[in-house]
Amino acid sequence: MRPPENRLRMAPFTIHATRGLLRDPKLRRIMMAISVAIAVVMLVTGLTVFRSWLHPHEHPWRFIFFWFACAWQTVLAILLALFDLLLVRADARAAREAFREQVADAAAQAAARDPERD
Repeated sequence: MRPPENRLRMAPFTIHATRGLLRDPKLRRIMMAISVAIAVVMLVTGLTVFRSWLHPHEHPWRFIFFWFACAWQTVLAILLALFDLLLVRADARAAREAFREQVADAAAQAAARDPERD
């Protein structure tokens, strides 16, 4: 008798891969650029090349699915940009705090070496 197959192997891998992509700033920005490019290409092709194929009265489900996918790509790019903005601001805040602590430590050491300076 064979042991039961683990059917959820894909979920942990997907979660781990997504975390890795979101934590690396370079990959996150590449994902944003690709998402924006896909949305722009979909917008242009939907309004020109696929116009008759996506006619809403003749093919309502194609129309809905295509423009939903285009909107999804746009929202994905916006959410990634907001996430990146928040992380950049948090990093800048942490760098400012570290700099303030470094300056305060240097001032305290200078005051300890030369107490008559004040």
